[in-house]
Amino acid sequence: MSGHSKWATIKRKKASIDAKRGKLFTKIIKELMVAAKMGGGDPDANPRLRLVVDNAKAANMPAENVERAIKKATGELEGVSYSEMIYEGYGPGGIAILVESLTDNKNRTVAEVRHLFSKHGGSLGESGSVAWMFERKGIIIVEKESMTEEGMFDIAIEAGADDLQTEDTFFEVSTSIENFEPVRRKLIDAKLKITNASLQWVAKNLIELSGETAEKAMKIIDALEDSDEVQNVFTNADFQEM
Repeated sequence: MSGHSKWATIKRKKASIDAKRGKLFTKIIKELMVAAKMGGGDPDANPRLRLVVDNAKAANMPAENVERAIKKATGELEGVSYSEMIYEGYGPGGIAILVESLTDNKNRTVAEVRHLFSKHGGSLGESGSVAWMFERKGIIIVEKESMTEEGMFDIAIEAGADDLQTEDTFFEVSTSIENFEPVRRKLIDAKLKITNASLQWVAKNLIELSGETAEKAMKIIDALEDSDEVQNVFTNADFQEM
């Protein structure tokens, strides 16, 4: 898959750590509120909200937390309003970095993101400066114990997926934006254990990093992902063994 690298595995491991810290729930709550605000609070009539609700269930988020977030977004309960923002920049080794944020204060968020880029040897760029290096793809993560690799390949390709990558503990299914939801539904119908499904920015080409440069690049990405202002981080870095 274009843009695939060891970063995929690293991100999955980090996601598990984030869940323990409670950071994952915070991110999901923001996604629920944005989805419900944009398309309404009924998951059956709002595909984007249905996706986030399914991801919340996969992350074992309590149902009452999900319901409360949706009610805040639809005005049934008092709550803040989040805006979607994308920031683009460069990191050590010339890597491109895309940062997605759901924020209730754009000035605070851009200041924090700019500070983190600068602090860790990167630079925040203008809109469009690196986005052209990425393409929008659907990424579906399936627990490996759900199916054999051969069986998973047959199901994914038949469902309309573009590609399948096999990692230590999971399968990564990639799709076009158009086929994302149909493929996701078919995998669900096949009773596979989906731990996460989302639209992501996937690099068209990768830059290999190793040694000190890789360590510096990892630090800036870690710092961005650890920030409460940041929802997701995408890069074209291909981290070699460090």
